[in-house]
Amino acid sequence: MITKTIDLWKDLPYEGKGNDDFRPTLDTYILKGEMIRGAVLICPGGGYVLTSEREAEPIALAYNSAGFHAFVLYYSVAPNKHPQPLWDVSRAMNIIRENAKEWNIDADKIAVCGFSSGGHLAASLSVHWDKPYLKECPGITDGLNKPNALILAYPVITTGPFAHKGSFENLIGNDLNDPLYQEMSLENQVSDKTPPVFLWHTFDDGAVPVENSLLFAQGLRKNNIPFELHIFPHGPHGLSLANEETKAQGMGVYPHIATWMNLCIEWLKGQFK
Repeated sequence: MITKTIDLWKDLPYEGKGNDDFRPTLDTYILKGEMIRGAVLICPGGGYVLTSEREAEPIALAYNSAGFHAFVLYYSVAPNKHPQPLWDVSRAMNIIRENAKEWNIDADKIAVCGFSSGGHLAASLSVHWDKPYLKECPGITDGLNKPNALILAYPVITTGPFAHKGSFENLIGNDLNDPLYQEMSLENQVSDKTPPVFLWHTFDDGAVPVENSLLFAQGLRKNNIPFELHIFPHGPHGLSLANEETKAQGMGVYPHIATWMNLCIEWLKGQFK
């Protein structure tokens, strides 16, 4: 496996705020060999204030075991605001496509996968990838940042009554009259340019209500975008793989929910066949 850490904005402008030592990076999990494979770009969650390790390497290795190259994005978080995280994920997708030949990646089979607030970022890329403020950013080539598929795990989606307020305060700020609150309510931003979607949630998620996934699914249906949706009846927020490897304090093992990864891989292989 080829593993390395890439500085997203090396030799390009980056004016990140906060920790002077932090720079957005992309960790590679590239399978060796000459086979041309699909790839998954992973956006861990963390309320736009951190990036969870439980939703990073374990997820990459799970996709590796299914035959996909994988990448983990450590994107800018608070005090950085929109659009910096979206610039980061767009730049990461560019880097993957720019190196597709060298890394034996099928450039037409690259998915973006996100968890919780990382799901909001992944979904933001999927609905906003062609926005002018992305096209005009140095290091982002028009169209190279478009994902071919979208995978969402208990995602933050809506700024409405079912919002995860902390994520949006960290991303946008506290002014509810800011037009960005409408633009970043992603259930209303789906279009015919949005890729197919796999998404899952738990019914009794106490942090990010299940309505976030339901609203996004409604937006997909209205725009005739194919999707696969799984709502598991019980389980807390932030389960990651829901197995022994990713269990944490207050989060046990949920064998039924843990089937989501196999379901997702089956779906993704169907999309990329």
